[in-house]
Amino acid sequence: MGRSFPSELEQMVLLAILRLGREAFALAIVRELDRAAGRSVSRGALYKTLERMEAKGFLTWTTEEATPDRGGHPRRLFAVTPTGVELLRTSRDALMRLWDGLDPILGERPA
Repeated sequence: MGRSFPSELEQMVLLAILRLGREAFALAIVRELDRAAGRSVSRGALYKTLERMEAKGFLTWTTEEATPDRGGHPRRLFAVTPTGVELLRTSRDALMRLWDGLDPILGERPA
């Protein structure tokens, strides 16, 4: 049986969480996806993706204390597990092998 690879959205969400570190809560993830990838994601789609990845063991979450500036609501902070990091590493390596040698066809990226 072959390896399992993350979907494009799963990969982007995991990368955004890693970039955000201790600030990886839902709204920050949505903003980071938009800022860094130009990817607009609804909160509903994000939460479905987060739940699916938690079930697969790729991320965990903790609840941060509620504060008055959030209307007394707690928020979930997400973190990528070692399994999630390995998934990203495996995916990156596979993609790099597929990209290798294609510059003459795809062209160089402008600086």
